[in-house]
Amino acid sequence: MNTYIILRRSGWSSPEQLQEAAARSEATGEDMTDDIRWIRSYVMDEDNGSLGTVCIYQATSPEAIRRHAESAVLPVDEIIPVADTVVKRADPQKKPAAS
Repeated sequence: MNTYIILRRSGWSSPEQLQEAAARSEATGEDMTDDIRWIRSYVMDEDNGSLGTVCIYQATSPEAIRRHAESAVLPVDEIIPVADTVVKRADPQKKPAAS
């Protein structure tokens, strides 16, 4: 499998819509484990008030990513193959809310 970045611009109007999309993505991915693996996603606040994502997937091909997105009803604006990974620091963790 190769690693890909998937750009999904302005795909959702609320966090709830994004959570529903994530659930569909996970369920669809369970049926495609030989072709695609969701690694992580970063949620973006778009200028128009919507939410977009930058998703990291491993997949057998861009076509497998498109099949997964179509089945899960997810937008795909761009699929970019990853040439290499450089990790300077681990992803920052959110601090828990004070109780």
